[in-house]
Amino acid sequence: MKKIRTFLVLALISMSIAVFAQNKDLPMTEGKYKPTDESLKQYKYPDWFRDAKFGIWSHWGPQAVPRQGDWYARGMYERGYYDCEKETYRKPNRYYTYHVEHYGHPSEFGYKDIIPLWKAERWNPDELMKLYKRVGAKYFVSMGTHHDNFFLWNSKLHRWNSVNMGPKKDVVGLWQQAAKKEGLYFGVSEHLGASYTWFQVSRRSDQLGDKAGVLYDGNNPEYQDLYHGKAEPDDNGWLTKNPVWQREWYERIRELVDNYKVDLLYSDSGLPFEDVGRTMIAHYYNQDLKAKGKGVVYTCKQASDGRWVHDRERGVAEGINEFPWQTDTSIGDWYYRTGQKYMTGPEIIQMLIDIVSKNGNLLLNIVQTPEGDLEQDVLDILENIATWMQDNSEAIYGTRPWKVYGEGPSVTGEQAKGHFGGLKDVREYQPTDLRFTVKGKTLYTFCMENPTTDIHIKSLGLKTVTGAKISSIKMLGSEEKITWSQNDEEAIIRKPAKLPAYNTVVFAVKIKN
Repeated sequence: MKKIRTFLVLALISMSIAVFAQNKDLPMTEGKYKPTDESLKQYKYPDWFRDAKFGIWSHWGPQAVPRQGDWYARGMYERGYYDCEKETYRKPNRYYTYHVEHYGHPSEFGYKDIIPLWKAERWNPDELMKLYKRVGAKYFVSMGTHHDNFFLWNSKLHRWNSVNMGPKKDVVGLWQQAAKKEGLYFGVSEHLGASYTWFQVSRRSDQLGDKAGVLYDGNNPEYQDLYHGKAEPDDNGWLTKNPVWQREWYERIRELVDNYKVDLLYSDSGLPFEDVGRTMIAHYYNQDLKAKGKGVVYTCKQASDGRWVHDRERGVAEGINEFPWQTDTSIGDWYYRTGQKYMTGPEIIQMLIDIVSKNGNLLLNIVQTPEGDLEQDVLDILENIATWMQDNSEAIYGTRPWKVYGEGPSVTGEQAKGHFGGLKDVREYQPTDLRFTVKGKTLYTFCMENPTTDIHIKSLGLKTVTGAKISSIKMLGSEEKITWSQNDEEAIIRKPAKLPAYNTVVFAVKIKN
C-alpha cells in the first residue's frame, strides 16, 4: 500500500511538472507583444479609454438571489466552530445562518441549488443601456464570472453557465448587443482566478451541532466542475498555485475574450499566475492589433508600470498618476442586499471628479435586483448624476490632468485611506475644496461644494508655478456673467448670484498661455 501511495504521489508530481511545462507554451495570437514585462511596456493606452472617464458595471449573477449581498456562495458554507488553539468560538457567517433558515443545510441544498432560482425575469438590457448612456457612461462592463465559477456567457468549456441554467440567456452577449446599439465600449470582468481557493469551503462540514461531520455538497463528485477539486493544504492564497487550474483559467478566459472581442478585460486580482497571465495579456493585445481595433484595455489590481491599467477597488490615487488608472466601486453592496444604503448622487459626482483630476477613470457598479431591474432609490441616484452631466460633462470627457489636481482641505489635510490602499473613494468636501481638469486652453475648475464666499484659486496666481494668465471665466450651465480678478498670488472668482441646485459647480477658465 505504501508503494502504491508513493507511486500516486510521484505520478501527480510528474503530471504537475508536465502541465507547468505546457503552461510555458500556451496557445496565443502572435504579434508585437510577448509574454514578458518589457514587451508589455510597449502598450499604448487607447484614446477612447482616456477620454471616456466613466463606465458602468453590472456586478450581477446568482449570488443576488438570496438578497443578502456579496460573497454569499462562500459564506453559506462557513459554519461556526470552536478554535482549540485560541480557545475561542467563532460565530457562523450570517449567510450560513440565513441559508439554513431559508433553504436548508448546505449538505442538502447547496449553491448549485441557488443557481436555478436566478431567472432574471425583469431584466431589459436595452432599456438599462439607454439609461446608462443618458447618465453619462461611455463604457459598460458585464460580469463574466464571479468567484462562484458560474459563467454568464455561452461557454462550450463549462456547463455551469447562464445559457444552460438560470435565466437560460447569454447575459454577456445580450449586454454587448445593447452596448453596441448605444455606442458604448464593452468590457467583461473575470473573478475566476480566485475561485479555485475561494470555493474550498464548500468541501467542509459542520464541526458542531446535529449535522457535525456531514459533508457539504462541494464534496459530491457530480458537482466538482462547479466547486472545483480539492486543493493542496498549502494552496490557500487568493490565487491558486496549481498549474492545472492555472491552465484551465487561461483556456476559459481566452474563450471569453476570443468569442466576444471585448474592449476591456478586468481581473479581480493582481496579474494572475505570472507568465500565464502575461500570455493572456499578450494574446489579448495582439488579437486587437491583428483586427486593427481602436485599442483594448486590460485592468488588474497591480501597479502597471505602463503594461496595463491599474485598478483600485474602493479607493482612489493620492495624486496624479503617470499612467491612466481606474477606480472600481459600487453604489452599495456588490450584490443586491435588502435594505442596503447607497451612495448619493453628489458623492458619486465628487468621486468621479477627484478621480478624473488624477488621470483616472471611474467604473461604478449599479446594483440590480435578482430579477434584473433597478430599485427606485437607484433610479433617483442615476437621475441626479444625469442632471449634473447635462450641464458639466465637457469638464469630464476628453480632459487630462492639469499641473496640479486640486486645492483645499482635502489636499492639505489628513485623508482617510481606502479599503485596499490609496485614499477613500467617498469623502466629505468643503466649499474651499477645488479640483482641476484641462482640455486645450480651457482649465475646468470644480468647486466640490457650492461656494459660500468668493472663490480663491491659489494655483492661478500670475507668479505661481503654473504661470497661467486668464482671458475669461464662465460657469457651466449658466448665462450669468462671472466677475473675476487675477493677481500675482491667486485668481478670485466672485460668488455667482445664482448657484445651481446640485452640489458641485464648474467654471471654465480660458488660459492665454
